[in-house]
Amino acid sequence: MQPSYIDPLSGRLYPLEVPRWCSDEGKPLLVTPLSGICRDDIDRTTRSLWRYRASLPVEIDRPITMGEGCTPVVQKEWGGLQPYFKLEWFNPTSSFKDRGTSVMLSFLRGLGVDAVLEDSSGNGGASVAAYGAAGGMRVKILAPATTSPMKVAQMHAFGAEVQLVEGPREESEAEAIRQSRQTFYSSHNWQPFFLQGTKSLAYEMWEDFNFAAPDNVVMPVGAGSSLLGCYLGFKELLAAGQITRLPRLFAAQPLNCSPVDASFAAGVDTPVNREVKKTIAEGTAIRHPLRLKQIVTALKETGGGTVAIPEDQIIAALKKLARTGLFVEPTSASAAAALDELSRRGAIRPAERTVVIITGTGIKAAATITDILSAD
Repeated sequence: MQPSYIDPLSGRLYPLEVPRWCSDEGKPLLVTPLSGICRDDIDRTTRSLWRYRASLPVEIDRPITMGEGCTPVVQKEWGGLQPYFKLEWFNPTSSFKDRGTSVMLSFLRGLGVDAVLEDSSGNGGASVAAYGAAGGMRVKILAPATTSPMKVAQMHAFGAEVQLVEGPREESEAEAIRQSRQTFYSSHNWQPFFLQGTKSLAYEMWEDFNFAAPDNVVMPVGAGSSLLGCYLGFKELLAAGQITRLPRLFAAQPLNCSPVDASFAAGVDTPVNREVKKTIAEGTAIRHPLRLKQIVTALKETGGGTVAIPEDQIIAALKKLARTGLFVEPTSASAAAALDELSRRGAIRPAERTVVIITGTGIKAAATITDILSAD
């Protein structure tokens, strides 16, 4: 059967040839399950995530690429553990979002889309602005008024139109949906091909570790695009017989905004009331994750879990990482902080191979980090 969009709740299918970002009922879509690839399908002449292009649901002849992917893994001592930190800031706009954006915009441009709309708290908007510029596409970004000035500067530098929106993060999304009648809404949270790009994380880790899956993958989770990308990629590798088990996936969230942890801890895949406060981990400050049901399913199916990190522990982890030579944004520090709690619980053991996804660089949050350090 040809790959299609699918509404995971109703099972309704939609053709990939028609540009869309949601179902006719306004629900999020996925791409129907794919069979995965083997090591012989890797294009070893390409040093970017496009080396795994055979895993995509369609052939994309002219990708918009700037060398995204192929990021390093660095092993460090962390208490009694020796985790590998995957440094996603080596992507062109210094965050993992470039993986999803490269594939999403390449696919949409191939369908004739030449102008896109995105809402973002920072990294996603900077990524869409950059890849839109590289692909000759017109870009408009709607971002919360509280977005880091460094991230807004990135968007402007790439030539995007930027509209700052007052109110919580969700209001930027609501405004983008209102404007989607005029411009195609290429949301990194809604458009399913974004996940087709982030699934390269799984393929890359598989190749990083000599074609074997790690035991555990810990990552910051807001909307869940990195976690769901890993889940899709490892599921494909399992289906293709390239790995024998799925790695355990763990979601790290700031306690001040931790809806995934609240639902997972309650044993449900529906929203659970938990107070939301301001957090320094702005990249994961998503009150109502669009794909909550799929995120919880991925955590359960892989035998993983969640950790909600208090602000002081995020700060401590950020400082600890810096003293090992890794300057990360606070959002990424929450994943490192989760290691201590997961080790205490016995969920992660020293003999296991554990990967921590460092989603972005501290340079993007330099002002916030300066304030943190000056408070000492």
